[in-house]
Amino acid sequence: MLHIDNISKHFSSIRAVDGCSFRVEAGKITGLIGPNGAGKTTLFNIIAGFLKPTNGRIALDNRNVTGFPPHQLFHYGLVRTFQIPREFGRMTVLENLMLVPPDQVGESLLASWFRWGRTCDREVEVRDQAEEVLECLHLSHLRDELACNLSGGQKKLLELGRTMMTDAKVVLLDEPGAGVNRTLLGRLAEVIIQQNAEQGRTFCIIDHDLELVARLCDRVIVMAEGKVLAQGSMDDIRQNSAVQEAYLGTKVQPVNT
Repeated sequence: MLHIDNISKHFSSIRAVDGCSFRVEAGKITGLIGPNGAGKTTLFNIIAGFLKPTNGRIALDNRNVTGFPPHQLFHYGLVRTFQIPREFGRMTVLENLMLVPPDQVGESLLASWFRWGRTCDREVEVRDQAEEVLECLHLSHLRDELACNLSGGQKKLLELGRTMMTDAKVVLLDEPGAGVNRTLLGRLAEVIIQQNAEQGRTFCIIDHDLELVARLCDRVIVMAEGKVLAQGSMDDIRQNSAVQEAYLGTKVQPVNT
């Protein structure tokens, strides 16, 4: 599904990502973990088209998408969320969701004049879809609330909801559990599991909550110092001495898995 091959990103003399290679299998939930500064978010930014790699190759469904911009990757079925939610604060929760679906008829000025009926029909379809997403997220009671007034956890749910308004094949979630209380975190995990099981969506998740990663992920990739340190099940990762040393802050050499 998503193949990362020898990806590197250098900033002057700093190698933020240094020769990372791994696969995110279709229909699976893959975890990406590691100490702060390991290069995880930089790698996500490269995969999602916000940064161009210094070298390496990214393939999505066997299509080379290396260096493609975010809007093009969106149309190929890859979307991401951010550590800090990027909601449209002066729009309502419902409006934040309704903005997402691509190629809406009303986006064209001429279509809004001459295809008024179709424009209205499509708006009703998108609104109904957004209402369903809000119900799934248990946010229906906040549909008319300005997004800026949501709590941090509710904003994380809204970010996830926006991915649900797409036909995305691969969803990159950057620390969805950060700053989220346990109740909302449980709800967020349930939605991810449901989307994976019922919609067949593939997820790759960065998070420091190892309990959440263990609950959600089929396979876990560990990064340290810009490199892939280990890959495997969560049980394998927990028993890996190199991973234990990396989390304790001891300098270690990457191991092949």
